Amino acid sequence: MKIAVTSKGKDLDSEVDPRFGRAAYILIVDTDSFEFEALDNSENVNAFKGAGIQAATMISDKGAEVLLTGFCGPNAFKALNAANIKVANDAAGTVKDAVNAFNGGKVSFADAANVEGHW
Repeated sequence: MKIAVTSKGKDLDSEVDPRFGRAAYILIVDTDSFEFEALDNSENVNAFKGAGIQAATMISDKGAEVLLTGFCGPNAFKALNAANIKVANDAAGTVKDAVNAFNGGKVSFADAANVEGHW
């Protein structure tokens, strides 16, 4: 299965970037082989608006079925939901750690966007 993981760098040992739409990179990882493709998300990092929606389109086009990230806003969550991509918020550690947690069934999927400042 292909999953997307927000990342601060271009490889599996990079830290998970907590921001979805404005993550430096998004890695598309095969959960079986750990082969990956690093997508440069710099175009969205400084976008005035719509960064999450653009990033959602990018990972959907790459065939990802799941997103592991720290924070996914409401507009991006709607776009991901429309593309049938499941979202797991609160991913942490390295990209490899996050994929291993997913493979081990240790991630919970969100049923709504997480909103900053709300508990």
